[in-house]
Formats: sequence, C-alpha cells, structure tokens
Amino acid sequence: MTKKSIDDLRSQRWYGPNNMRGMSARARSRQMGFGPEDINNKPRIGIINTWSDMNTCHSHFKDRAEEIKRGVYQSGGFPIELPAMSLGEILVKPSTMLYRNFLAMEAEELIRCHPIDGVVLMGGCDKTTPALLMAALSMNIPAIYMPAGPMLRGYFAGETLGSGTDVLRYWADHRAGLIDDEKLENVVGGMSRSAGTCMVMGTAATMMAIAEVLGMTIPGASSIPAADTSHSLMAASCGRRIVDMVWEDLKPRDIMTEAAFDNATIVDMAMGGSTNAMIHLIAIAGRANIKLNLDRFDKISKRTPVLANIKPSGDFLMEDFYYAGGLRGLMNRLGEHLDLSQINVTGKTLGDAVKDQPVYLDQVIKTLDNPVYPEGGTAILRGNLAPNGCVIKQTAADPKFHKHRGKAVVFKDYTELNLRIDDPNLDVDENSILVLQNAGPIGAPGMPEWGMLPIPKKLLEKGIRDMVRISDCRMSGTAYGTCILHVAPEAAVGGPLGLVKDGDFILLDIASRTLNLEVSDEELDERRENWQPPVYPATRGYTALYGKHVTQADQGADFDFMHAGDETPEPLIF
Repeated sequence: MTKKSIDDLRSQRWYGPNNMRGMSARARSRQMGFGPEDINNKPRIGIINTWSDMNTCHSHFKDRAEEIKRGVYQSGGFPIELPAMSLGEILVKPSTMLYRNFLAMEAEELIRCHPIDGVVLMGGCDKTTPALLMAALSMNIPAIYMPAGPMLRGYFAGETLGSGTDVLRYWADHRAGLIDDEKLENVVGGMSRSAGTCMVMGTAATMMAIAEVLGMTIPGASSIPAADTSHSLMAASCGRRIVDMVWEDLKPRDIMTEAAFDNATIVDMAMGGSTNAMIHLIAIAGRANIKLNLDRFDKISKRTPVLANIKPSGDFLMEDFYYAGGLRGLMNRLGEHLDLSQINVTGKTLGDAVKDQPVYLDQVIKTLDNPVYPEGGTAILRGNLAPNGCVIKQTAADPKFHKHRGKAVVFKDYTELNLRIDDPNLDVDENSILVLQNAGPIGAPGMPEWGMLPIPKKLLEKGIRDMVRISDCRMSGTAYGTCILHVAPEAAVGGPLGLVKDGDFILLDIASRTLNLEVSDEELDERRENWQPPVYPATRGYTALYGKHVTQADQGADFDFMHAGDETPEPLIF
C-alpha cells in the first residue's frame, strides 16, 4: 500500500502554502499555545464529539475525547475536537429523528470546512450513529467510529432489568394500578447505573453493532460496556488507528460497500435488532449511492435465524452479550452467512476479526441449530394498507397475533390518542387493532417513537398486555409487542393509512408478509376524494426545510437533495 506524503495531506491546503493565508493559519495556532513543533508535518485529526449535558448516553464522552487525543498524539497526529449536535434520545423533542439529518449535514460540513485529514466520530445514542456514518460517507475522508457502549445491567428487588423494555413493562403495571409511584421510581433508578446507552438490543446497541459490521469500528468495540476500562483503551486505540488510516488513505467508501451493507442486515436480523435499523441502513447506504430496499431486507430475514438472546426479543442484556463473546462471537457463529472478505478500519478482513473469537455462553449467543427464532427479528409486510411496505419486529410480538383479523380503532393523531386511549367508553377489546394516523416523517413531523401505542387502561386492568397496533411512525428499539411500523406512504401524504375508519376490518398475516384493509377499492377511492392533508406546523426554519425535502420511511427518511446532484467540492482557499 502506497502511503501519503506530508504534501498529500488535505490540511496542507490550509497550512502549507507560502502566502498570506498559509502564514496566518500557521501563526494563529500560537493563540492556542501550539508552536511549529506541535503541528508541523502531522496529520490533523478531527474528533466529532456529540457530548452534551442533555445526552445521558454520552456522559462519559469528555473523558473519551481526551483518551482519543492521547492515541492521536501517540501515533504522531494532532487532534482537533469539534462539538456537534448531541441528540440525546430521552430529552430531545419531538423526536431525535427530526434532527438525524441535521446532525449528518452538520458533521459533514464540520469536516469539509476545517483543515482535517481524518476524523474520529463519537456516537452511540440512537440517531448519532446513523447520522455520523451518513456524514462519513458523504465527505469520504479517512474516518473511524467510536461507539459509546451500553450502560451496566439494571437491578431492582433481585430482578435484572433492561432500560426501556422493563420500564415499559412496569409502566403498564403502573397504569393498571398494580404498582405505585414510589416503586416505579425505584425501578427506573435501578436501571440508571452508569454512563452508556440502553443495555438491551434497542436502536443504540443495534446501530453500534451495525457500525462494526460495516467495518467502521475497531473490531469488538461495539458492545464493550461504557463503564468497562476496556472502553477507555478502545477510545485510545481509535486515536492511534485513525492516524495510520490517513497515511494509508483508507476511506469510508472503501469499507462500506454494498456487500458490507448485506452483512450488516444479516447481523441485524441475527441480533433481533431494532426495527429502526431498516430506515437508517437505507439512509446510510444512500449516501454512497447504494440503493437498498425493503424486499432485500425481507429476503435476508427469511434465511437468517436470531442467535442473540437479548431483550426485548430474548432474556439477557448487552453486558451479558459482551462477556459471552460479543458481536465477534455472534458473527463467528454466523460464519458462511456473511461475506468475510469485506475489510474494516484496520485494513484487514471481517474474517480476520472474527475467526478466533469464541462464544462462552450458549444461552446468550445461540447456535445456528438452536436459534432463538428461526427467522430474522424484523419482517417486512406489504398490502393495500402499506403499498410501499412497513415493518414489524416479529420476535417481540405475541405469537397469537402473527395472524389476526380485527376491527380498527382509529386515532387521527398523537394528541387524540392521548386524549381518548383511557376513556372507559372507548369501543375497544383485546381483538381490536389500534391505528395511529399522521405520525410519520411529515405528519408528526419527524417520525417519533410513538408506535408502541399504549394498551387502553380498561384492558390493562383485565391483564391484556399486547394488541395489534399500526402506525406510520417508529417505536423505540427497546419496545416490544405486535406493533406494525413505518407504514409507507404515510397518512399525511395521502397513504391508505389515512383512509382507515373505526370499525374497518384489518387482516395481518406475518407468515405471508401481508397487511390488508378489508375495504373495497371503490370505497377507498371515495374516501380519498374527501381526504384533506393535515396542516404542516412550520413555515420557516429547519422544520420547514425538513417538511419540504424529507423522503418516506421506505426511502430512509433522508433529505432528497442528499441523494442527488454532484458532490460538493472542497472549499476554496486563497
């Protein structure tokens, strides 16, 4: 492999010229206390840090940034920390998904406009991972991703608990009057034991694993618990490795190939990963002009068993997964299901990364002949209610609903849902199908995680804990239940979901991958003529831009202009 020289470095366009601009760039470094011996003849390494006081998952990132810097210095580079929008899943409203594309563009432009030769991307909380990978592919300079890692497992009253999944379970018991406020508070507190992301196979854990399978992390990095000292060591190794990647000119588009995205989909299915992975994978791949579609995901799902016995589809947590052998152990067991010739940020192959990794606990990472579930975690459905497709996490659904026919109970938006769901006069029973409209990319806007529609209180009090629920929004990767999501096209743009009325019969059949509204085409045409779109809530600013350019869920909910046109040229420097 031919290595770059100093003169080949991108940053030399800023610092190298013997003119006023070059002199100014060199001289101004002294303002920050850096002289020629600190920065001359060294690659400049950007560190995109998504830390903030509002991001619970990234509370350790101040320390990790310093550890990355240490690694950069050790390998002869010069680190430059650049803060970016944080997207803390818990506190950002109405949805971090509204801002995923914002962070992707911000990170891309931070890299483009600064004198950076390579970049370490610090993420983990749900939307930060796809956003940073989208930026890396769009900008395409040497990049490595440093995952936040999951928090420690939760405990309460002798029970091991997972964030999100068990919060939702206990919240249902609270609404049913089975537990009081104090117990619920203690449950939630028992899950919040360290820095890091949700410790179930939610969106954060799923997307960090996908980043590793795509080749963008140090092998084995994605499932290291945030509080483990190995996580600090991994951060420093990211700093060391990115300097070598700059000299080698190893870039994201060399790594994240079409075959790598197939590998990522296979592993997602084998993990019982978040349904959100589908929408993010489409968006990430689109930045490299790789076209993924839902049918491709479903073909992979049908031939890939679930091996990771992790909540919400299984019994264990991410800390257990890591110490049982982690992602490399799972990929080793998948073996020939994967294209092991794909390379990662080390420049070596996926096969090299996984070949010697054992699995220590078969009950946590199952074998191919004894899987958790015989197919992948996510299934793709189509029918007259979802002409462009929708998704369901079949491993988290009650098997009795895998084929189900029921009457629709319709809520026109999230506000109406909250107003009516616990009304004792609501005409609903356990066989009803709850339908939420106008909650998609345009309808919400931003496609929030409202898809695990609450069970009506009067049914909770009878012990009902699952129903068929349909919406054009998403649900948390930590959530569970028979929830059909990402219905495309969404209600707010005239999709059939917006035409459903109370009392309509809907037929779900996961085995045949169908979702159909039992209403005649003639009746639907008549309803369509009388349909009016909801009023979009913004006429200025970022939210207005989002509404004009966001694509539908089956296209990744990215901005249309990010998948079209010529690449943006490097900035002019005079």
